[in-house]
Formats: sequence, structure tokens, C-alpha cells
Amino acid sequence: MRLAATFVFALSCAAIYAAGAASDLDPTLHAIENRYNHAQSLKLDFSESFLASRRPTQTESGVLYLRKPGRMRWEYTSPAGKIFLADGKDTFLYTPDDHRAEKAPLKLSEDDRAPLAFLLGKLDFHKDFQSFESHNENGDSWISAHPKSQNLPYNQVEFLATPDGQIHKIRVTNQDQSKLEYTFSNEQLNAVTTPDLFIFRPPAGVVIEEAAK
Repeated sequence: MRLAATFVFALSCAAIYAAGAASDLDPTLHAIENRYNHAQSLKLDFSESFLASRRPTQTESGVLYLRKPGRMRWEYTSPAGKIFLADGKDTFLYTPDDHRAEKAPLKLSEDDRAPLAFLLGKLDFHKDFQSFESHNENGDSWISAHPKSQNLPYNQVEFLATPDGQIHKIRVTNQDQSKLEYTFSNEQLNAVTTPDLFIFRPPAGVVIEEAAK
């Protein structure tokens, strides 16, 4: 399930358009850039699913908060009590069942959630993907992007967006053909989020361990 930090560009980048596709995709891409580049914070409900060959699908859900610059809080309701937090510098993963927390630098974190902190950054759809295609689904657009580099842990990224630029789903296909999908709902742009929300305070008795580099 680990994805390198460059997974952020799954949300924010694309490069040379396939012939004839640019004119169709440009309005949606510009709408996405305009929607998230002008937001200072974001709150939404999420579910995430991981599917790999010969393994049962793993599904978790909760509430996601983001705040510029680079801060995020994944507050899980399933499994209850789990937290993944980024304070703009480091990430913290707390799992109640293990009664432990792991800390890693945000830029070096291999956790698949970390790069999404940059959703509220400077989105640019002309940078890291060499081609992409799209098809309509009930009025929304599924956009499939293929990265320039062959040395990434994934080989395809798909995202479902509305005409006004709201992202509902992100699906990543890894090199081993496993798939990671996020579904977002109840999005609130510029939601009230206090700085304290992005400070990790471990429960009593929990030791913070540095992740192996």
C-alpha cells in the first residue's frame, strides 16, 4: 500500500494531452485547479479501499481535514480511534490496537495518505503525466492519467470530477496491479479548522517511535 510522496501529482498534474483530448478535458482541469487553489482549508468524509490479488478488500473510513500549508488530519471512525496527521513538517500514525504512534518526516513519508496534504497547494495539470484519457459517467468525468516516469510505484491514476471541479474519487493502480481507491463526500471548502487540530497529542502511555529511514 505504500506510495511515494510523488503520489501528490496524481491529484495535481498532467502533461501532454492525447490528440483531440485537450479541448474536452481543459474545462474540467481548469475547474479543479480553480476550486482547490483558492481554498485555504477543506473538510470531507472519506472511505478508502485497498484491493490486491488473492487478498480480501480492506476498507476504512472517517473524516479528513486539510489546511494550508501541508496540514492534514485523517480521523477514522472505522477503525475507531485511528489517526493519521501531518503538521506541515512531520506525519504521525496512531493505531489504538497497537497502542503506539509512528513519526516520519512529511517529505520522506511513504504512507499513501501523506501526499494528499498538498491537494490545497498549487495544482498544475501540465507537469508530470505524459498522457491521459477521459470518459463521462452520469455527467461527471473519469480522467485516467499515465505518468512520464516508469520508476514510480504506480502506473495509472484515475480521478472522478464534476464539471465544477469537485473530486469525488481517486483510484491508483500500482505496478503490481493492486488498486487503492479513495471516495470523498460532503466536501466543505474553507471549513473552520483551528491550528490545534493539526497538533498530535498522543494518548497517555503511548510512545512515539521514529520511522525507519
